[in-house]
Amino acid sequence: MNRIKCLWLLSFVLVSMMTTSCVTSKKVRYLGDMPVEGVPLNEKFEATISPYDELSIFVLSDGHDEELLKPFNVWGSAGNSNVNNNRMGYLVDVDGNIEFPVLGELHVEGLTRLQLQDTIATHLKSNGYLSNPNVMVRFLNFKVFFLGTENGKVLTVNEERCTFLEALAMSGGLDLYTRRDRIGVMRQVNGKMVIHYMDPRSTEIFNDEFFLLQQNDIIFTEVGTRRFLRESYSNWSLAISALSSLVTLYGFYKLIKHETASATPGPR
Repeated sequence: MNRIKCLWLLSFVLVSMMTTSCVTSKKVRYLGDMPVEGVPLNEKFEATISPYDELSIFVLSDGHDEELLKPFNVWGSAGNSNVNNNRMGYLVDVDGNIEFPVLGELHVEGLTRLQLQDTIATHLKSNGYLSNPNVMVRFLNFKVFFLGTENGKVLTVNEERCTFLEALAMSGGLDLYTRRDRIGVMRQVNGKMVIHYMDPRSTEIFNDEFFLLQQNDIIFTEVGTRRFLRESYSNWSLAISALSSLVTLYGFYKLIKHETASATPGPR
């Protein structure tokens, strides 16, 4: 019986080795600490303008004809939706400025889309160009780059903003073996490239300064140690499975043989 017990123990150990790379749901679940009452936010999520952004800017005004508005809409007539398709707009230079018709150079870096609309409208009105200007500003080239453990993607953002979680969703999500506590966001800040790490399992990301992504942010991931264990076992996992099955069958055979011998009456 001792030999049979040893065989059963060996079989159990082999099976356990094959499952050492299993990942529990708690270790990969997004926002696992989210309370029922929700999480308070410190600020509104709204993208700000950065160098190398490309902006579509149109000026409209009640009571003015097309000719009067033309100087302020150099890329076409006001309200022309084809401009977005042609990718023509105002490129923010390295100093955060744009050259706007008639008004000249405007510093736009750090402003939100709505703030720039108000700024241009105020200049047009205060300088007497238009009495009731209505300015529309849109981002034309908002892109985020995702470098996963196996492939990369360019994420084109069609809305006015993109959060960290939205970018992960657009990239297809994270596999089970991606390291959650070191998902990096690389961004240019004050002339330097900085890296900030985030963990999507925690609600703390909602109030993280990098949660709202900026134009040209790069998200990159790392492979966890469990992935390395899984890959190191892949070449001989079939051998372990086969050996475990043989040990189990041999154990059953010895057990049945022992029970049969015990049940057979001896010679009288």
